[in-house]
Amino acid sequence: MNISKITKTVLIFIFLIFFTSCVSPKQMVYFQDSNNPSENIAYQHNVSLEIMPGDLLTIRVSASEQEAAQPFNLVKSVASTDRISGNVQLETYMVSNEGEIDFPVIGKMEVKGLTTFELSDKLKERIREYVKDAIVNVRILNFKISVLGEVKSPGTFTIEDDHLSLAQALGMAGDLTIYGKRENILVMREVDGRKVTAHLDLTDGNVVSSPFYSLRQNDVIYVEPKVSKVQSASSLGVASRYLSIASIIVSLVILITK
Repeated sequence: MNISKITKTVLIFIFLIFFTSCVSPKQMVYFQDSNNPSENIAYQHNVSLEIMPGDLLTIRVSASEQEAAQPFNLVKSVASTDRISGNVQLETYMVSNEGEIDFPVIGKMEVKGLTTFELSDKLKERIREYVKDAIVNVRILNFKISVLGEVKSPGTFTIEDDHLSLAQALGMAGDLTIYGKRENILVMREVDGRKVTAHLDLTDGNVVSSPFYSLRQNDVIYVEPKVSKVQSASSLGVASRYLSIASIIVSLVILITK
């Protein structure tokens, strides 16, 4: 076999590898086929967060006569060597699958679907016969969202407020990279026990009117990379592989032709 035939064989071999090894953009994009339309689902577009089964709540009752409010504040002691009075934490209330909590003195209460402000008002009304002019603060402790994909700092974030917009969540993740698709932000959410999705266009001024723009507990945001980024990543991987194969082939050709 002469050198020209060997060269032709090598070129054909490399061409076949290139043709069969190309990675399409579709192979590198997360959460494909997430296109069930949000328009078919009825939402109540509330700004404040609604309490859901599985939520973890803290409830603090205050009054001018704090002793009267004490029975409504279940606390757990925090280990301390100096025994400082007041060094305590409030007990938490897990919302049951039925959407209820078991509150001191009052007993079981349905809280599912209420905002923290609505639950606060409801508790004030229920404990009015025991405590005058009570102040009730309610917080959801497990309000978390996840931001994935083409953002600078992807991760899961715990929210202390009762309201978070898509723009704020992306800001917490360091904003999109230059490779992120602004026109196709995927938001995944659980509604009545099933997963639903929406694709939001950040370049559209009307995006703020979407029910998915205000985020809910455990929402997942995914920023898809632009095709150019996917192709670039594919090309780098393929090029590295080809260089390794070419190096081996060149070594074999040199050995054969010696």
